[in-house]
Amino acid sequence: MFFGLEWYWWVIILVALLISIPFKIKFMKWWSRRQQEKKKEQHGKWGDDE
Repeated sequence: MFFGLEWYWWVIILVALLISIPFKIKFMKWWSRRQQEKKKEQHGKWGDDE
Protein backbone atom coordinates (compact mmCIF):
# COMPACT_ATOMS: atom_id res chain seq x y z
CA MET A 1 0.00 0.00 0.00
CA PHE A 2 1.42 3.35 -1.06
CA PHE A 3 -0.39 6.63 -0.29
CA GLY A 4 -3.41 4.58 0.74
CA LEU A 5 -3.82 2.91 -2.67
CA GLU A 6 -3.38 -0.74 -3.53
CA TRP A 7 -0.66 -1.67 -6.05
CA TYR A 8 -3.11 -2.33 -8.89
CA TRP A 9 -4.43 1.26 -8.73
CA TRP A 10 -0.88 2.50 -9.32
CA VAL A 11 -0.61 0.15 -12.32
CA ILE A 12 -3.90 1.51 -13.72
CA ILE A 13 -2.77 5.13 -13.15
CA LEU A 14 0.60 4.44 -14.81
CA VAL A 15 -1.03 2.80 -17.84
CA ALA A 16 -3.48 5.72 -18.19
CA LEU A 17 -0.57 8.21 -18.11
CA LEU A 18 1.42 6.24 -20.68
CA ILE A 19 -1.58 6.13 -23.01
CA SER A 20 -2.37 9.85 -22.60
CA ILE A 21 1.18 11.20 -23.20
CA PRO A 22 1.21 10.77 -27.02
CA PHE A 23 -2.24 12.40 -27.24
CA LYS A 24 -1.04 15.31 -25.12
CA ILE A 25 2.01 15.83 -27.36
CA LYS A 26 -0.17 15.70 -30.48
CA PHE A 27 -2.62 18.20 -28.94
CA MET A 28 0.18 20.60 -27.91
CA LYS A 29 1.62 20.59 -31.45
CA TRP A 30 -1.84 21.18 -32.95
CA TRP A 31 -2.60 23.94 -30.43
CA SER A 32 0.65 25.84 -31.11
CA ARG A 33 0.03 25.63 -34.88
CA ARG A 34 -3.51 26.91 -34.36
CA GLN A 35 -2.30 29.82 -32.20
CA GLN A 36 0.30 30.81 -34.81
CA GLU A 37 -2.32 30.73 -37.57
CA LYS A 38 -4.67 32.85 -35.45
CA LYS A 39 -1.90 35.38 -34.80
CA LYS A 40 -1.07 35.67 -38.50
CA GLU A 41 -4.74 35.95 -39.38
CA GLN A 42 -5.38 38.66 -36.76
CA HIS A 43 -2.29 40.61 -37.74
CA GLY A 44 -3.07 40.41 -41.44
CA LYS A 45 -6.73 41.22 -41.02
CA TRP A 46 -6.57 44.20 -38.67
CA GLY A 47 -2.92 45.21 -38.62
CA ASP A 48 -2.77 45.59 -34.84
CA ASP A 49 -0.65 43.56 -32.43
CA GLU A 50 -2.97 41.72 -30.10
